[in-house]
Amino acid sequence: MTTRALGPFHVHPIGLGCMNLNHAYGTPPSPEVARALLHKALDLGVTLFDTAALYGFGANESLVGPVLRPFRDRITLCTKGGMAGVTFPDGLKRVINGRPQAIRQNCEDSLRRLGTDVIDLYYLHRWDKQVPIEDSVGAMSDLVRAGKVRTLGLSEVSAATLRKAHAVHPITAVQTEYSLWTRNPEIAVLKACDELGVTFVAFSPVARGFLCGQPIDLAGLDAKDIRRAMPRFTPENHAANEKLLPAYHDMARTVGCTPAQLALAWLLHKHPGLIPIPGTANIAHLEENMGALKVRLSPDHMADLEALINAKTVTGARYNPQNSAEVDTES
Repeated sequence: MTTRALGPFHVHPIGLGCMNLNHAYGTPPSPEVARALLHKALDLGVTLFDTAALYGFGANESLVGPVLRPFRDRITLCTKGGMAGVTFPDGLKRVINGRPQAIRQNCEDSLRRLGTDVIDLYYLHRWDKQVPIEDSVGAMSDLVRAGKVRTLGLSEVSAATLRKAHAVHPITAVQTEYSLWTRNPEIAVLKACDELGVTFVAFSPVARGFLCGQPIDLAGLDAKDIRRAMPRFTPENHAANEKLLPAYHDMARTVGCTPAQLALAWLLHKHPGLIPIPGTANIAHLEENMGALKVRLSPDHMADLEALINAKTVTGARYNPQNSAEVDTES
């Protein structure tokens, strides 16, 4: 099987984003279902698994770690710090904290929950804009020297921030949302990654379910589903975006694949080193996603897709104002 380089690692071209198993899209699957999905991913050849301290406020790492531990020598395990759950008098809340002490504590907590001695790729989940990026990455580089982390990554950063970080310690990967309907990385980050030898990892590659082929029932979304706070999923904007789907589904039929496979195939063809990490809690969807590796797109297919779905044809911002202020990507 062809692999893709991720720093010193060589991984399956499609990784697994584990967030869905505990976080973000409403009621998670049972632990039994989640463990079965992880085992199926291993059976299908997946070698890149992505989690974070934030997901389920640690529950995702506690779920993923024991399942993957027997296969530790054949997988690349990634997690993230700098954004985690903190207990306040009124409950557990998400906090972005890029101070060195917080990053060290996040890493220790992740190692314990994952049940591993070392994290293969450790991301700064969000750049804390109250802390110079050099300070946060400096603390992360100390973790490398201590043997607790093998390589470093950044999530949701601009090209300028990537360059500053890379000057402190080599950055192995940048992880940002990238799909046909979120094209921000094309502004500058993809070019910076190429220049610096950094792998780009694309999360939400099927547009948070929008490009999966099944209609999204906004009224039926769980109260805790993060899409409820995303501008593209307001009733008005969603209705406008749905007008793009008939032509998109026609393209999938022409190519001979499912809509989700088409979205993933577009990314795989877009750059030979890019690695998408779709997430799912459904084994059938997992198998479908892996089928994207068999899809072949011509230059005309690529051009037609990009003309149909792009920054000008998609209605609504990626994040609401509060979440937009927390990321550092070009727009």
